Amino acid sequence: MLSSTDTIAAPATPTGVSAIALVRASGPRAGELAREIFGATPLPRTAVHGDFRDRHGAIVDDVVGVFFAGPNSYTGEDTLEISCHGNPFIVRKIMDDLVARGCRWAEPGEFTRRAFLNGRLELTQAEAVMDLLHARSEAALEAANRQLRGALGRHLARLTAKLVDVLARLEAYIDFPEEDLPPEDRDFVLREIDDLASETARLVATGHYGEMLRHGIRTVIVGETNAGKSSVLNRLLGENRVLVSPEPGTTRDYIEAEWVVGRHWLRLVDTAGFREPGSEIEQMGMEKSLEQIGQADLFLWVVDGTRPLPLLPPAAAKCLNQKNTVLVANKSDLPSYRAPTGTKENIPAIKFSAKTGDGLDDLMKRIEQLSEGFALAIGEDQLAVSARHAEALARAHKGFQDAAIGMKEKKPIELLASDLRESMAAIGEISGKLDNERILDRLFASFCIGK
Repeated sequence: MLSSTDTIAAPATPTGVSAIALVRASGPRAGELAREIFGATPLPRTAVHGDFRDRHGAIVDDVVGVFFAGPNSYTGEDTLEISCHGNPFIVRKIMDDLVARGCRWAEPGEFTRRAFLNGRLELTQAEAVMDLLHARSEAALEAANRQLRGALGRHLARLTAKLVDVLARLEAYIDFPEEDLPPEDRDFVLREIDDLASETARLVATGHYGEMLRHGIRTVIVGETNAGKSSVLNRLLGENRVLVSPEPGTTRDYIEAEWVVGRHWLRLVDTAGFREPGSEIEQMGMEKSLEQIGQADLFLWVVDGTRPLPLLPPAAAKCLNQKNTVLVANKSDLPSYRAPTGTKENIPAIKFSAKTGDGLDDLMKRIEQLSEGFALAIGEDQLAVSARHAEALARAHKGFQDAAIGMKEKKPIELLASDLRESMAAIGEISGKLDNERILDRLFASFCIGK
């Protein structure tokens, strides 16, 4: 178990040569370190300039230091931040000296963990710090900032307040068993439990969008062989990422690439085209295509606009609909082009030429519209819970459902209260109200050292 009485230190900037590097120390010795290095403890939040001398008096670097007095610091403890030249050797020398002066190397995420334990951040806000560091798109950045500013915490607080009120009513009747729960109270409690179940279900539903923001919207390019799927991918990326050839069936395996359109980050997946397989390896390629289709969030269905609209394999066709598919009618540059008017799924077609780029703006606009459509608004906030949140919320939702069923079946109040306590425990795991060392260890282990 990590000690909260140690003074910890770590580089807060990535390893490598740069103009500036930052070394951070936090804990009870931070003020003393500032005095030893700069001659006197600097005024809080005031930058001071000086030489960093090691314990033997040798100059290591010309540095700038800022002292933050707890609790008004990131961790809630006294904290010293030292800005030095971005030479990894200099950073290492400063770290070696800080360790020799009584610090220890921080574990991954230990600064943020201390911020949580000292009440500077809620657990959902601490997780948002990691999302902020890894955001790859405007939408992901906005979602991380909303969570960092307490959007999810506010929703959980409202859920918890309502749940506490319902539990208090039930506990009163448990404590006084001679008093039976009147019908009007039963109706009120059932309505409140139904509201709690609905709210948790809505929050769980944002989990899939949260995964898209954190890992990219998985966008699979599907269609017949020789429809120009790889050429469409190359045109979107603005580079020849995939080999193309007039010979049908060039792509045998799926190929991934990253792409940002509008506010979202997409993981584009080019797949083998569909046709009657001519070889075993071609059959394997089409099977992999079907696997990718099963994992997709968004589809680009590329068709040859000089030919009649083809039929997709049933396993693929059932996954495509208006809300997740763009029909890309390719080869508009050819004289024989006849744009499809639509499909039986009412998926509108985008006129496009992978060769000339004609229709690229329309295609990007449509992809952007569909990407925005995945977002779900919860009240005044647009939330995107993580997989950990969604799993805990699903358990809370089940507790509410079980309690509602029990109310309707007039089960003993003790059983209903037990279901609701399980929901309370699940919500507590999200907010960090439960002191669960195992959960904290797993969560903060994914942070980088220095954060």
